[in-house]
Amino acid sequence: MNSTTEDPMTGSGTCRDVCRELAVECVSSDIHQGIDACDPNLFFGETRRFERRSFDFVWLHPPYWRQKLYAADSRDLSRAPTLEAFLERYSLLLAHCGHVLKPGGIMAVLMGDYQDREAGFVSLTYETKRIAFECGMKQACTDIIRFSHGASSSKKVYRSSFIPGLHDVCMIFEK
Repeated sequence: MNSTTEDPMTGSGTCRDVCRELAVECVSSDIHQGIDACDPNLFFGETRRFERRSFDFVWLHPPYWRQKLYAADSRDLSRAPTLEAFLERYSLLLAHCGHVLKPGGIMAVLMGDYQDREAGFVSLTYETKRIAFECGMKQACTDIIRFSHGASSSKKVYRSSFIPGLHDVCMIFEK
């Protein structure tokens, strides 16, 4: 059986690189390539990119709203002007990724909560689960916690408070 993976927010390409090492087919794209993973036309319209494609696994590591600005493209999730606008587009992303999963397929989402200077505490892990459940996904296992001890950068601009998040949560969902 040939396994297939989709990574619609490829970033630096870690998922693609791991798939290459494991000889797993990976379709990866990113907003830096002009591909907006929240665009319904990619999945449902006449110009859909995933024509009759389905995947065994989808990997998502989306922006944590505006904690760190990712791309200059106005369609980028990190550029959403409000939390409500972010969640609306994020819901499209999760629904689209769930749509291209094969029955029994797995979607892994790495997301974190953070303290926004204007919006206060933003529980994106809660919102991820809420949206995934609304899309008909079920949680496949316990959350996986990724600790971020000492992760910082003097070159990046963060919109969160001085104290960064100390961990991210990898949530595993099944279609």
